[in-house]
Amino acid sequence: VHVVESGGGLVQPGGSLTLSCTTSGFTFSNYVMNWYRQAPGKEREFVAGIDGSGDHIFYADFVEGRVTVSRDNAKNTVYLQMNSLKPEDTAVYYCNRVPDKFSWGQGTQVTVSS
Repeated sequence: VHVVESGGGLVQPGGSLTLSCTTSGFTFSNYVMNWYRQAPGKEREFVAGIDGSGDHIFYADFVEGRVTVSRDNAKNTVYLQMNSLKPEDTAVYYCNRVPDKFSWGQGTQVTVSS
């Protein structure tokens, strides 16, 4: 399994970013895909998830209304569109599948700062 997260960067509070996670090595459409994040000194935490068909979507309370998760099974890619970003959203963002998580990728750094 290979995973590459991208799209992070430095953004001002209130700004937007769209993250991408492109995978290979497994049947992408068979799996729920989740986004997680890990801030410095904190545990990795769940952010959002989407089932294989895209019909069922889940969000953590702290991002509800500010993010949209989507997927393109033809491209083996899951996206996380983030709006109204806050400094507390600063973290490294990762994706992984459910069940049978694969080894974590390098993630993509999101920094929200003025």
